[in-house]
Amino acid sequence: MLRKIALIPACLALLAPLTAEAQVTRIKRNPQALILDAARVNAGTDMLYISGQLASPVDPAKPMTEVKAIEDLGDSKTQTISVLNKIKAILAGQGMAMSDLVKLTLFIAPDPKLGKLDFAGVNEGFKQFFGTAENPNTVARSAFQVGALVGPYYLIEIEAIAAKKP
Repeated sequence: MLRKIALIPACLALLAPLTAEAQVTRIKRNPQALILDAARVNAGTDMLYISGQLASPVDPAKPMTEVKAIEDLGDSKTQTISVLNKIKAILAGQGMAMSDLVKLTLFIAPDPKLGKLDFAGVNEGFKQFFGTAENPNTVARSAFQVGALVGPYYLIEIEAIAAKKP
């Protein structure tokens, strides 16, 4: 009986290397691409799902109830930067960073001033947070054009998923 009990720690020691540490693998075939092809998140990774975020007024002193024009929230680039800053703050509050993001879903409404979607403006805002010296990572991303968002002056809403080794 004593011999069997002594074997248990030895067997567990052999299994230890088989239990994979939580890991995120970023898959990007084209190094010039703005986004990933995919992101693999292994079991045991801490995950954070961030609800869709909208832009804040350009003037931080202005309450949302006083937003009366698109200029109060800015163009697509400005709103994208605002939303990504909100996501950055949420991540920081959870002990994470923009480099921990693995997936973004963008809902983009047409800019009434342009009469169309401003995808180039969205990408310009995106480039300030991904593929930078501060955050060389990028994310898997989907973008959808929508007829409108919750308010008439919102041009983008972004949902996010972050993953980090515990």
